[in-house]
Amino acid sequence: MQRREVLMGLAGGAAALAGCKPGAVAQPDGAAASARFEWRMYTTWPKNFPGLGTGAERLAERISQMSAGRLKVTVYGAGERVPALEVFDAVSRGSAQMGHGAAYYWKGKLASAPLFCTVPFGFTAQEQNAWLYYGGGMALWREAYERFNLMPFDAGNTGTQMAGWFNKPIDTLDDLKGLKMRVPGLGGEILSKLGVVPVNIPGGELFTALSTGTIDAAEFVGPYNDLAFGLHRAARYYYYPGWHEPGATLEAFVNLDAWKALPEDLQVIVQTACEATSHTMLAEMTARNNRALTTLVTEHGVDVRPLPNDILAALKVESEQYLAEAAKAEPLMARVAESISQFRDEMIRGTAIAEHAFLNARSA
Repeated sequence: MQRREVLMGLAGGAAALAGCKPGAVAQPDGAAASARFEWRMYTTWPKNFPGLGTGAERLAERISQMSAGRLKVTVYGAGERVPALEVFDAVSRGSAQMGHGAAYYWKGKLASAPLFCTVPFGFTAQEQNAWLYYGGGMALWREAYERFNLMPFDAGNTGTQMAGWFNKPIDTLDDLKGLKMRVPGLGGEILSKLGVVPVNIPGGELFTALSTGTIDAAEFVGPYNDLAFGLHRAARYYYYPGWHEPGATLEAFVNLDAWKALPEDLQVIVQTACEATSHTMLAEMTARNNRALTTLVTEHGVDVRPLPNDILAALKVESEQYLAEAAKAEPLMARVAESISQFRDEMIRGTAIAEHAFLNARSA
């Protein structure tokens, strides 16, 4: 796919962006160059939340700086204007021009939404980027959001997450039965097949819910964010790997009416700023997660454990079954699930002799 085609293509004829050749965008005329825009960005993250919330702030700053002030974006954290789980609707109806969050929060509105964030036993961060930009994922994502009057962008990635915090050891499949666990998205769906009771709680409410016993376990992000939220003070056992979120994409989404009102050069700036934010967020999360994990173990005595192999095997079986069933659902869901499955098979073949082989050799 040509970069220019990705830049301008969107179902229904609306302008879209997924990249740009140097010099491909027309310079604004006098009226467009002098126009000023002020946007509100609502996020699902608490204000200044490490990595995710600060990533949204960084995105807003980049847009303002790159546009020389022609497009100013003001960020509002979860709850400042609307609750975290109402951001999607607020941007859709135009209460804010832009949002930042994670697509799995919107499953109740759009069945395929979680697939654009992450899939259990699915893509790593780099594989997710490959699928979005060179595997047809971005076109499907924009088609899915268009009926909600939204334009989505890749605007962050957490990297591979942890499996979660638990208030008791998880040694067998029986230990999962009846467990109330904060785990959004497809991970919750899969765990429910093994007896877990999934609960969808915004990050800002997580510590209280876990420490008071409202829930028995919680998955959030990774060591960096989990340490910042003090989750080590609410539960003792910290399990890995993050089978359910191997490379979670964070999203920015723009109200389509606000998007169409921008001159083309500002549209390119928004797209470029989102791509840059995704890159730097993944770099930050990778570096800080490793340092935070050391702190959790050496300074706080956290018990870090791998999930037993039989539990992982059962989770994988349920995950594959979920994708197979999803492909039988409504047409768009089927197309997204099929696209992910096919592209993942390609990635598995390649990474087996590339990254996977190298990491095994490095660890030997």
